[in-house]
Amino acid sequence: MKHKFSQLSDIISQRRTIKPQQMNGKPIDDEIVHQLLRLADWAPTHGRTEPWRFFVFAQEKVKQFCTDHAVMHRAAHPEKSSDDVFQKLSNMGDNASHIILVAMRRGHLPKIPVIEEIAATAAAIQNILLGAQSLGIAAYWGTGGSVLHHEMKDYLQLGEQDHVLGTLYLGYADIPAKEGLRNIPMSEKVKWM
Repeated sequence: MKHKFSQLSDIISQRRTIKPQQMNGKPIDDEIVHQLLRLADWAPTHGRTEPWRFFVFAQEKVKQFCTDHAVMHRAAHPEKSSDDVFQKLSNMGDNASHIILVAMRRGHLPKIPVIEEIAATAAAIQNILLGAQSLGIAAYWGTGGSVLHHEMKDYLQLGEQDHVLGTLYLGYADIPAKEGLRNIPMSEKVKWM
């Protein structure tokens, strides 16, 4: 039992964000991405609403999404979309193998608070990130550009009460992960009652 805890502890504490530009372009087998999505599907969910929805882009669809995102962002937010921002969004996935947009689709049980549906979807994302870490896959959870705006919901054909929680870029990286650190001591975050 202690060994399993130790393995899980290592996966959690060693997980790091690797930016898409740091990925090397090596493709991930689609079956591995399916495995990560199956892990996500085991996130906790109040009332079994399972609100997470995944929109997976692979191969040439990665570039198509990045281009669509840049165009969408420029049209909706011209004041925030300089040429540099447009190029950054257009090229964001150049070295990634897969992009997964993750959304919370509001369930059929209105008694369940929205925050719980969002939290469940965030837990599904964390399952993907931890699974990726265990397999040596680099991952980045991004919310830039138009990801959190209504135009992305329209792009994904989501409802008014649904929310996009982010874009996951998955790939491989040649660089070692940086050592982790925490800025606030646990003693300031925990109060035993």
